[in-house]
Amino acid sequence: MQFDISRRLAAEALGTLLLVCTVVGSGIMADRLTDDVALALLGNTIPTGAILVVLITILGPVSGAHFNPAVTAAFLMRREIEPVAALAYVVAQVAGGILGAIVAHAMFELPLLQASMTARTGTAQWFAEIVAAFGLVFTIFAGIRFRADSVPWLVGLYITAAYWFTASTSFANPAVAIARAFTDTFSGIRPVDVPGFIVAELAGAVLAALLAGWMFGGLYAKPQAEAAE
Repeated sequence: MQFDISRRLAAEALGTLLLVCTVVGSGIMADRLTDDVALALLGNTIPTGAILVVLITILGPVSGAHFNPAVTAAFLMRREIEPVAALAYVVAQVAGGILGAIVAHAMFELPLLQASMTARTGTAQWFAEIVAAFGLVFTIFAGIRFRADSVPWLVGLYITAAYWFTASTSFANPAVAIARAFTDTFSGIRPVDVPGFIVAELAGAVLAALLAGWMFGGLYAKPQAEAAE
């Protein structure tokens, strides 16, 4: 079933809103419940991975469940989305993400509009974001190629793991990075640090799209055994 652009944009905005609301809200809750930073990060990690499984499953059939400008850019490279639609997706994702941070603040009786003071910058963190975004986009493309029905779980599990093996805790998403600049809580990032993360995330997504295109040939090509039938 094909959905019109207004429904697809609504799905992208809603999905990114709920994703950021989960990231920010679980971070606030974890920070309030424990002074152990490692335990708080775990409390932030599990809900984020879980909500991705849910959101991709329920909204994937509507919009493709990008929720991420880097993912949209990768699909644009693959010519799986038109440029105008891709731009509209990005606007919806960023707007939804910012609103998600505001919703999280409202639930915890915090000022709705904030600017983060948490510094996240430096070569190691930028490189970590390249790795994080590369792994995310490559996981998506490989999942679509071989196990399309498993993509929600693959993405959720990848992000859960990447929270812990990357120095940056795996933002891997320009819309989420922008939204997290609007929260001075556990998951925040200073606005001045956001551009470096965005550049790194887009670079990782481009590299993943290029490698997946070479390694898998046609993204939706049938395996050789099927093609021979």
